[in-house]
Amino acid sequence: MKASTVSIDLAKSVFQVLGVTDTGKKVFSKRLSRQQFIEFIPQLESCHVVMEACMSSHYWARCFVRAGHRVELLPAQYVTPFVRGNKNDKNDCLAIYEASQRPGMRFVPIKTENQQSIMALHRQRDRLIAGRTACVNQTRSLLLEFGVIIHSPLKTFRRALLEQLDNPALPPLFRLTLNDVIDELAAFDVRLGRILGLIKQLNDQSEAAQILLSLPGVGPIIASAFSACIDKGQAFSSADELPVWLGLTPRQYASGNTNRLGNITKRGDGYLRKQLIHGARTVVSHAHKKQDDLSRWVSAIKARRGINKAVVATARRLARLMWILLQRQTRYQPQFGQGPCQMDSQSQGVCHGA
Repeated sequence: MKASTVSIDLAKSVFQVLGVTDTGKKVFSKRLSRQQFIEFIPQLESCHVVMEACMSSHYWARCFVRAGHRVELLPAQYVTPFVRGNKNDKNDCLAIYEASQRPGMRFVPIKTENQQSIMALHRQRDRLIAGRTACVNQTRSLLLEFGVIIHSPLKTFRRALLEQLDNPALPPLFRLTLNDVIDELAAFDVRLGRILGLIKQLNDQSEAAQILLSLPGVGPIIASAFSACIDKGQAFSSADELPVWLGLTPRQYASGNTNRLGNITKRGDGYLRKQLIHGARTVVSHAHKKQDDLSRWVSAIKARRGINKAVVATARRLARLMWILLQRQTRYQPQFGQGPCQMDSQSQGVCHGA
């Protein structure tokens, strides 16, 4: 009896595999080592393979796709409610299968090796920035023990640090430590500069990144990260789905006649959401200098609801515009005097009320 759906619970060394027919009858349930799992892939007849989106899932998904299978990855938060009984590999595997059969289930797009390589650059850059920030904060606190106060930003800190090397009030041993800090910060700068250069080169080769760069508030980092993650937005059926996936929409509680909206859900990729929020903050801070429809909308939101809510609302608007531009394969052009909700499908511009 052939399995029409194969559910897999992934791990580093031990894999649980469940085969089920169209009628829901179990065909096999296996516990495989890594080597056995590798040998199992080419032996499996063409079928529907479902896995939870987790560490190594995109790699295994590409392996199954190359073997001729239809593969879908399920978000982990959608699988958890289907786990029955105790937490073990067999129950997890069954939960993955049951979640995959639900109508309207949303799946995670399978990333290519190139997409994952680009995101690896972003993760490394994020780690380096965190390390540089930790170095600066520690040095600032150590200087306080000697009565030296250095304020932000980073440029000010670098300049003040060089001045402290000639400060006779500081012990010679501590000044030697400051020399090491300067060298460490320089090393961070070199590595971050190299990564930024690679990201800009990759953006020049990506049509999706060039489209995203035309948006206000979107720089090389945001364009690269989003083009690598969502490509042309084909995983989303409408402009509303992208900001929902990013966790930029309010959390809803509704029961009967009660309907309350809370803070944003913060679902999805926190790195993408953070970068888009930073980009939106730039748009909000400069909106009062411009008179296009988007800037006037941002200024109105800021005046009515405050800067923080305006930033989040702008990030959501930018996410919607990203999807629209990628679907149309056209660059952003500011609109003037069309109103917040008008859109001409034949024009090159984009509705700012979208």
